[in-house]
Amino acid sequence: MEVKLAYGRNGLAVNVPDRAEVIQPLFVPGLPDEKGALRGALRNPIGTRPLGELVRRGDTVVLVHTDITRATPNARVLPVILEELQQAGVRQSDITLLNGLGTHRPQSQAELRQLLGESIVDGYRCVQHDRNDDANLVLLGQTRAGHRLRVNRTYMEAKVKILTGFIEPHFFAGFSGGPKAILPSLAGAESVFTNHGFDMIAHPRATWGVTDGNPIWEEMRDAALQTHPDFLVNVTLNARQELTGVFAGDLLAAHRAGCEFLRGTAMVPVSRAFDVVLTTNGGYPLDQNLYQSVKGMSAAARIVRKGGAILMAAACEDGLPSFGLYGELLDRAGSPEQALAMIAAPGFQAQDQWQVQIQAQIQLHADVHVFAEGLSDLQIRRALFSPSADVEQTIGSLLAEKGMRLGVLPEGPQTIPYLASE
Repeated sequence: MEVKLAYGRNGLAVNVPDRAEVIQPLFVPGLPDEKGALRGALRNPIGTRPLGELVRRGDTVVLVHTDITRATPNARVLPVILEELQQAGVRQSDITLLNGLGTHRPQSQAELRQLLGESIVDGYRCVQHDRNDDANLVLLGQTRAGHRLRVNRTYMEAKVKILTGFIEPHFFAGFSGGPKAILPSLAGAESVFTNHGFDMIAHPRATWGVTDGNPIWEEMRDAALQTHPDFLVNVTLNARQELTGVFAGDLLAAHRAGCEFLRGTAMVPVSRAFDVVLTTNGGYPLDQNLYQSVKGMSAAARIVRKGGAILMAAACEDGLPSFGLYGELLDRAGSPEQALAMIAAPGFQAQDQWQVQIQAQIQLHADVHVFAEGLSDLQIRRALFSPSADVEQTIGSLLAEKGMRLGVLPEGPQTIPYLASE
């Protein structure tokens, strides 16, 4: 049978055996009136007053948005929020759009225009967070976990702070959106490193769909609350990138509502583990690089048997990527076992170690193969994976080697598969 994989910008059609089990989230139709739904959520929020009542003329407002590696439809969501602010009397000159980059690279001007839309880039002050800019980081003390917390100064000095984002399943924070708009998005580098540290990542509750009792998410929550955000606007999407829900209002209450909505559509049980799992990272913009694609591998690892195999199909048009230390750490380690030993060493701390740690944990459970037209075979091997030149041929070989039970996650980490017995 033919399956359409979420791959790159246009998808990838592949033929798999008819006996394969295709695992997808429950499809939710897009909202018929996106702008109306957004306005309604801003005016009838969860757990707080309407956005228009929280601002007044003369207020400085910072509107935090996600970067180009996230699927948030900023160019469709942000204009509605900006209209609401201006109708409430906030001057255009008092509004700053702040790109929550976390440890990701800054966007070019062309990318910002693609991300936000021409009118926003031309009409508003647009700033990009820099995790290493000491002059623009404010020390807020320590989190309850004892970790130093520094946050973007531009954000902290605003009178009104608005967080936006996209809620999706997340492989170690439980769900994205909500407090992730502060930590890691607007935090200093050391705050990200400690939140994503070895023991935090290794915690059994630092996993898909879990927030309560998850030390990573709980520190993100506490860090965000220390900054006193005024309003949250989070959305959920279907595979067509249509809005399926808008969750606005109080940071925790609105995010919780969004997570519960998504939990009912994204969590899918399977009867028993597969010998082989074919997965993706959800297509563009989520599969722009191999680093991000570890998420899709992690989703597959939940339902592949010990000693089985995972095949990741990710376009990786942005490479490994070229920024950060992900590729360098893997190359230095030389094997999954050595990668874990390196990261676990006392005092070790490096950008992207969290992704390397999770990748190594997956590879100790199952073999991982990668089909990525944006990467050479050498790059894939140096990242400790086995390269695939053809998805269908690799699937055939893996089934012959590992066993004939095949699972397919065409939307990758947009699905939270789990074994029904667990």
